[in-house]
Amino acid sequence: MKNETSPVSLGTEKTSKLLMQYAIPAIIAMTASSLYNITDSIFIGHGVGPLALSGLAITFPLMNLAAAFGSLVGVGASTLLSIRMGQKDYETANNILGNVFILNLIMGIAFSIVTLAFLGPILTFFGASPDTLPYAHDFMVIILLGNVVTHMYLGLNALLRSIGQPQKAMTATIYTVLINLVLNPIFIFGFGWGIKGSAFATIISQVVVLCWQFHLFNDRNSFIHWKKGIYKLQKKIVAESLSIGMAPFLMNAASSVIVVVINHQLIKFGGDLAVGAYGIVNRIAFLFIMIVMGLNQGMQPIAGYNYGAKLYDRVTEILKRTIFFATVIMIIGFIIVELFPHAVASIFTTENNLIDQAVSGLRWVFALYPFVGFQMVTSTFFQSIGKPVKSIVLSLTRQVLFLIPLLLILPEYFDTSGVWISMTISDGMAVLLSAFLLWTESKNFKSGKIKNI
Repeated sequence: MKNETSPVSLGTEKTSKLLMQYAIPAIIAMTASSLYNITDSIFIGHGVGPLALSGLAITFPLMNLAAAFGSLVGVGASTLLSIRMGQKDYETANNILGNVFILNLIMGIAFSIVTLAFLGPILTFFGASPDTLPYAHDFMVIILLGNVVTHMYLGLNALLRSIGQPQKAMTATIYTVLINLVLNPIFIFGFGWGIKGSAFATIISQVVVLCWQFHLFNDRNSFIHWKKGIYKLQKKIVAESLSIGMAPFLMNAASSVIVVVINHQLIKFGGDLAVGAYGIVNRIAFLFIMIVMGLNQGMQPIAGYNYGAKLYDRVTEILKRTIFFATVIMIIGFIIVELFPHAVASIFTTENNLIDQAVSGLRWVFALYPFVGFQMVTSTFFQSIGKPVKSIVLSLTRQVLFLIPLLLILPEYFDTSGVWISMTISDGMAVLLSAFLLWTESKNFKSGKIKNI
């Protein structure tokens, strides 16, 4: 595989050019992935029914938990890889590839075995009713059987970005989405497989692209590639990868807990259709969140490399640029949803009650989105420079300390609106905390009190 960007250029090229070079492919890939999730929900909503949408929403906690274990390895290892490349430690960088393969294999299989053994009770605990449980169960059985493929695919994609191959990472994601979009209507409508067809399309597309990723890392001209001696787990690599990856792991794990609480409160105060409304809100919200995540993925290797190379002015510069673009993205999302919420919700269903509930949720959830981009970038920035504690603090306070108490209290007074209002208030509190932690870190940069991992 030809090098699109030499890792060395991460410390010499203009940060504006690097951010565009790394972020645009990631944004395209994440947007494509998010648009697939939206069209997937549209296919399910129109091809299977509104209760299937609710059943799909019930699976979100388990999907988040699976993503948590995937990010524990993939995100942590890719960040460590960027830092080691900045330190010119190419031997360790190659060993990281082998360790990622083995860790994903272990975690992916173990997660599937445990969750499949208790899938029914897990989904019931997550809020599935007798009407929505069959849909959620049918979908998750297939997804979990292919979980190790998903972990491996996401992990290798993260490494591709870290070694200067953002275009390859983007292509992998787009291939997955395109294959998915072709197979989805065939399986759902053509074969009549219903919600199972959507799950089969997801896993098959990832299998195809994973084979291509294996081929890419088989190129001996690449900075890192498959070779003997890299597959033995090394304590230092595993510990550092898991330490850095703990922040996104806890963020996704906390998201699972949050979604469970949200589902229970929505069912209690609004019924199954309220959960379906959350599924719609979640898909639209994640469209813009995923775009910012793509921007963050572009920032991560640049910030990590320059931090490892002790080029702190460049680290600060790339942070400021990323915050600016993230804010612009979220403002666009805020304007679209606040002006056209009914049109947005109507894309997914023709059920008027479901649309009305989704409109209310969209208005509240997007209320502070112009500031949420800053919070997301700040959390990823701490993770990118190997400071997981601050990233973990930001993630857990927003989703656990702030949001859960609000979710338990406000619906008692405002019914389902209380669920949506809780999300808005917790976002505001998280933004303030992010600003404080970033201010304290900037003081360290100015004073030179910085310790690399």
